[in-house]
Formats: sequence, C-alpha cells, structure tokens
Amino acid sequence: MEALYEGKAKRLWATENPQVLRMEFKNDATAFNGEKKAQFENKGRLNNTISTLIYGQLERAGIPTHFIKQIDDTNVLVKKVQIVMIEVIIRNVSAGSYCKRTGQPEGQTFSQPIIEFSLKSDELGDPLVNDDYIRELKLASTEDLAWLRASALKVNDFLCALFAKVGLRLIDFKLEFGRLASDPSTIVLADEISPDGCRLWDIATGEKMDKDRFRRDLGGVMEAYEEVLKRLQELS
Repeated sequence: MEALYEGKAKRLWATENPQVLRMEFKNDATAFNGEKKAQFENKGRLNNTISTLIYGQLERAGIPTHFIKQIDDTNVLVKKVQIVMIEVIIRNVSAGSYCKRTGQPEGQTFSQPIIEFSLKSDELGDPLVNDDYIRELKLASTEDLAWLRASALKVNDFLCALFAKVGLRLIDFKLEFGRLASDPSTIVLADEISPDGCRLWDIATGEKMDKDRFRRDLGGVMEAYEEVLKRLQELS
C-alpha cells in the first residue's frame, strides 16, 4: 500500500474508515527547507509520544484537534482534514527568522505574542503572507483568519503554561489547521506539536531543547527530545 501523503517528517495512510487516517512519524530530520537532512533513531517515537501528550491536554482543555488516539510507538489515528494551506507561527521571544528579518538580537521577550502567517509551500520557501494575500488566494476568509488568530493565541496561552510547569520556555512554534472532511465548515488544529516545530529553552539554563540543536549542529538532539518527553510525562 502506498502512503496517501509523505512529508518531511510524517506519512499519512488510509484506514477502513474514510474519515480517519493513520499518521506515521518518521525518523527523518530536515532543516532549511530540506537542504539539511539526517535520520535519528527513535525520533519518530519521541515526536509521536510528545505530540500525543500535548494533543490530549489540548483536547481536555476544550481546543478541537484532529487527534483521535495513539496506536503504537510511531502511529496515531487522526480525523481526516483538508489542510488550510497556511502555517501559523506564534512568537513569544525573538529567535530564528524573526532575528534575521529584523536584525534584533535573540532572546528578547515581546510585549505580546506576535502572529505570522506563511504560505505552506516548500517550493516557494514558505513565504510570509498577510491577510490580503490570504484572502486574494482564497486560502481563508476574514472570519477564518479571525478564528485562526484567536485559536493560535489560546493554544499559545495553554502551551506556555504547560511547558512552564516542566521548566521550559516556549519561544515560538508553528501550527497547522484543517477543515474536517466530515464537516468542512469546522476547522480544527492538525499536524503535530513537538520539538520539531517548537523552540523550547530550559528556563534555568537557557539550553535549547528543540530542533535548533540539529539546525546549529549543537549535538544531543535526541537527548533533548528525550528530556522534553520525560518532563511532560511527569505531569501525566
């Protein structure tokens, strides 16, 4: 059987239920739009387990997601969605591409979270887009954009508090949303939340506990992911 979709870090597979997909987490790591690649043993397991813990917490907090349940170390069942072709980036502290674009130093806490939208396109390098672009491209309506912003801020508030409980500072992160195949009028949080798509710094030491360890050749990538999982499991 061929995967319905294969991305840089996950595959999607059909199930007996046309409204449900199996999402498989791979051991592949990529950075800089796929220019840098590697494989790490247990990466799929770690990201799957971390994301499962977080999505379970989000569901219990009343935030609708595509998550159904984890079925093994590297696979979860998810509701089938049509992905909204916009990545939503939430920034709490200056880092990464924000610093490159603005010339600001890393580590400055913002007066309020910054929300960015980028076009979900590897070919174009996921360029930043504004509301006018999004409406013109018919990717989302004005009402959808307001909902995406409000939902992103709600997720941010929840995750900042969650990670703070385990001694981690949420610097920034990426979210993806999708329209339920069973009800296209309903948008839910999709994709994953893991150290692949979040910048996490240890509150006590400032140590980076995310994919920047791979991007910047800092080493200890899986050790950092293991530590994030260990801390989150202590909350369960």
